[in-house]
Amino acid sequence: MKILSIDPGYERLGIAIIEKEQGKKDFLLYSECFKTNAKIPFEDRLLEIGNKVEELICNYSPFILAIETLFFSKNTKTAMRVAETRGTIIYIAKKNKLNIKEINPMEIKLAVTGDGKSDKQQMTKMVQLILKMDKKATDDEYDAIACGLACCALIRY
Repeated sequence: MKILSIDPGYERLGIAIIEKEQGKKDFLLYSECFKTNAKIPFEDRLLEIGNKVEELICNYSPFILAIETLFFSKNTKTAMRVAETRGTIIYIAKKNKLNIKEINPMEIKLAVTGDGKSDKQQMTKMVQLILKMDKKATDDEYDAIACGLACCALIRY
């Protein structure tokens, strides 16, 4: 089973595709930090994000979308934009008949490190250890990969 996992953002979107096979280790098929141009209108950025997600769905045929829930920040405008981005991603996933698993940051940390209050460095280290990664990745990629690993831990297969 393939999992498309996303750390949502409208400037930088962490994306990962993880393969989960019964009785085998989880395997990272793909990851990237997808960036949109801050100089173009927000609605065009949403279109780019939607097109990218749809392209990945077509190329990898995932079964489920694992997406991090919104972490409320003090910046309301940013929170609203991230919420709109999440809506776009969830719409594209449902349009393509994917199941949706929304996971909050504490659940992700708990599933990956065993501690719901882990910091970024601890999360990164555990992701690298679990997947035996030698690839350098951005924070956004690591967050998406961690979300996918949490999904693997939380779903029954």
